[in-house]
Amino acid sequence: MTTTDSAQNTPRKAPAKDPWDLPDVSGMTVGVLGGTGDQGQGLAYRLARAGQKVIIGSRAADRARAVAEEVGNGVEGADNAECARRSDIVIVAVPWDGHARTLESLREELAGKLVVDCVNPLGFDKQGAYALRVEEGSAAQQAAALLPDSRVTAAFHHLSAVLLKDPEIDEIETDVMVLGEERADVEIVQALAGRIPGMRGIFAGRLRNAHQVESLVANLISVNRRYKAHAGLRLTDV
Repeated sequence: MTTTDSAQNTPRKAPAKDPWDLPDVSGMTVGVLGGTGDQGQGLAYRLARAGQKVIIGSRAADRARAVAEEVGNGVEGADNAECARRSDIVIVAVPWDGHARTLESLREELAGKLVVDCVNPLGFDKQGAYALRVEEGSAAQQAAALLPDSRVTAAFHHLSAVLLKDPEIDEIETDVMVLGEERADVEIVQALAGRIPGMRGIFAGRLRNAHQVESLVANLISVNRRYKAHAGLRLTDV
């Protein structure tokens, strides 16, 4: 066999996938557990305003429906179980002290779903905010442990609820760090973040790296208090 023949028979490597070639998620329904809180409301508002179908979840369906009406833009409200059942993607935006309890109670409804955990385990004292130690390593890892039949990712940790909820702001210039085990799931979340004008979703590692991403919110709170700001993140050279 000649060198030319050998080269012709060698399988060619597939071209590298463009990291910005993301899926179309416009037809997916997004549920927001804890959607009656500031962060959940803000995310629901921004995604719905961008044309996404959004359902707000709460322990009390009446409360969820009332907040959904305030948010507008076609957002619906339901109890957490119905919100999880009806959604393709479920964002977890509940308070940290109710995180484990909420997810345990919804294990069946969240089975097979893409779950996006944006909870930041923080404590507060006279010196300000600080990161809490989580037995599993992070809130996202706790979610993965509690939801073995779900596809757990982590994202949307560093967004200002004040900016998210402000109808006078058209674009929020910030990056969203997305973590997860499966590339396809991460890319769906990246694409979802990119639906909000001004935002980019950027892969930031596997779930084992979620602790430092969640903890960074304590630093941003310190920045915001000192400079009277609503700081986010922008990654350079990407």
